[in-house]
This record gives sequence, C-alpha cells and structure tokens, in this order.
Amino acid sequence: MSSIILRSRVVSSITRSRFFYSNVASRESIIASQSIAGDQAGAPSPPPPPPEAAKTVASSPPPPPPPPEVAQTVAPRSKTWKFLKYGFVGSLIGATAAAGYVTYAYNSDEIDEMTKDLRASGNHTSSEDAPLIDKYKGLLYSAARTVPAKAIDIYLDLRRAIEEQVRGFTEPTSDKLLPDLHPAEQHVFTLVLDLNETLLYTDWKRDRGWRTFKRPGVDAFLEHLAKFYEIVVYSDQLNMYVDPICERLDKNNYIRYRLSRGATRYLKGKHFRDLSKLNRDPAKIIYVSGHAFDSCLQPENCVPVKPYKLEEDDTALLDLIPFLEYVARNSPADIRKVLASYERKDVAKEFLERSKEYQRKMQEQRQQSRFWRR
Repeated sequence: MSSIILRSRVVSSITRSRFFYSNVASRESIIASQSIAGDQAGAPSPPPPPPEAAKTVASSPPPPPPPPEVAQTVAPRSKTWKFLKYGFVGSLIGATAAAGYVTYAYNSDEIDEMTKDLRASGNHTSSEDAPLIDKYKGLLYSAARTVPAKAIDIYLDLRRAIEEQVRGFTEPTSDKLLPDLHPAEQHVFTLVLDLNETLLYTDWKRDRGWRTFKRPGVDAFLEHLAKFYEIVVYSDQLNMYVDPICERLDKNNYIRYRLSRGATRYLKGKHFRDLSKLNRDPAKIIYVSGHAFDSCLQPENCVPVKPYKLEEDDTALLDLIPFLEYVARNSPADIRKVLASYERKDVAKEFLERSKEYQRKMQEQRQQSRFWRR
C-alpha cells in the first residue's frame, strides 16, 4: 500500500515539472517571434494595452483637492509676499523722489548742516553705570538711527563726487583767468568787452552762409581806450570762433586777453561771465555788453549798451567813450558805486546830461563871480 502511494506522488511531481517547462518554452518562443517580427517591420512599437486597462485608466477619478488647512496656509503667505513687494517698491520710489527734491532744493553743504544731528545720533552710547534697560533702549535707539544716518552719508559722498566731476564742465577752467597785473599798472582799470552784439554781429543766410559784421566805430573805440584800459574780450563762444574773429577784428593788438566759453560759469542752462575769477580788483572792473545784466554774475560792474543788429546809424560805442575816458582819468576808488548812481540807465546818455548840467552850473557860478567882482 505504501508503494502505491509513493508511485502516485512521483508521477504527480513529474507531470508538474513537465507543465512548467512547457510554459517557459512557449513564453520564450512567443518573445522570440515578437522580436523577429519587430526587427523585420522597423522601429519597435509597444503592444497596445488591453481594453480592460484602458477602461480603468479612463474611468480613474481625478486626484482629490488639498485639504482646507493647506489652502488656508498658502493664501496668507502669498498676501504677505505681495505686501512686502509693493511696500519695498513704494519705499524705493518715495526715497528716490525725496532724494531728487532735496538735490534740487538744497546744496550739499546745507544738507550736511541740516542732518548733522541725525547722523550724530546714530553713534549713541550709554554710560557704563546706566541700568540694563537704559542700555537696551540706547542700543535700540542707535540701531533705528544708524540706517538713515548711513544712507545720508552715502548720499552726501555720492553727490559730492558727482558735483566734483560736473564742476569741471560748469566752472571756469581756473580761479585766476588772467595773469597778475604788473606793479606799474595797479592803478589801471580793466575794461571787459562782450563780443557778439557788442563789438560785432554774426548773421546767417541761406544764399551766403555765415557772415560777421563789425559794429560802427569799433576800431576807434579800441584804439582810443587802449591808452587808458586793460582791454579783455570775454565771450561765451568756443575758442575756435573767438580767436580767429579777434585776430581779424583787432589787427593792432589793442585787446590784451581773450576769454572764451571755457572761462564762463554754466548756470541754469546759460553761460555767465564771472568777473570774480579775473584776478583783478572788483572795484576796477567795467563790463560792457549788449546783454550785460543777463550774461554777468556781477551786475554792479555792468555797463549796458544797445545790442547791435546791423543798424547803419549805430553810435553806441562812440557815445560811450567820454564816460569811460572820464573814469580812467579820475580813477574813482570804487567804480561800482559810480555805476550804481546810474540805476541801470543808458550810461552814455545819462553821463552826457550830467555833463551838460555840470557845465551849466559852472557857467552860472562864473557869471555870479564876475557880477560880485564888479
């Protein structure tokens, strides 16, 4: 009986092993046939999914939404980020606008003086004997003042550096535009003359281009006054224009010095003559120009004349000779007081009227003296 049971177990195990090897062989044959078919057809293509798998993929539900707690934590973070971003942009725009206004309204020295206390408060130190809470308050106070104080220091340093660079284009090239006056000529007055519309006029027309016209009487004016004055031409034009024009205008070298645009001060979009840089006594400087008060920073030294516009009967320069000769011969202590008495009137006409009035009074005194002698 036991032998029969042993035989049945051996037979069942043999049949199972045969079935297993047959399945493996069939699978290997199927895979080999598929690879051969793929090699013959070209690029391999994956087998289509079974219909049951496609149905399960199509019918799968979407992923569930995040829980409400996560959504509530994300929303406050985005709002905080937006608030910080817009706050930073607003503060940056406000700081830029404030810096622009301060730059326009005040110079660096005024800002330095006004913010001196604020910048000094950033270095607050408490005494060693102070209570701990006072030291803590002092530390917080100093930290709150340090940031704006450092910002102001950086602004002042940056502005001064920029102004130093800009000053090379806006300020005269030197603090002494003229060499020192000879000791024997310390009593001589300096006559500063503008060029355009004062000694000459430059005109442009399409058919002939640029042409320069001398003012009537300019030759006699220069020749006569060169005996009494140190004559200087001070123009806002470039050197390439001033030098050749003066060489043709003044062939006898009555003009001692020529100053061009590099010697002017650029201010509010215009080039101004700065007589304080001439290295001469301000009490002995006379500036003659057709636009005297609009082109000079020292109006107390100005003598205005009518601007020359190609008038054939112009005698403005010749009419001014008597006044300038009178000043040179009498040498007033301060020419600015003399010019202030004319109150910005036409100096040539006013001087002629005063001369006539003076001669009339002198004639009356002579007649009275003769009457009393009789």
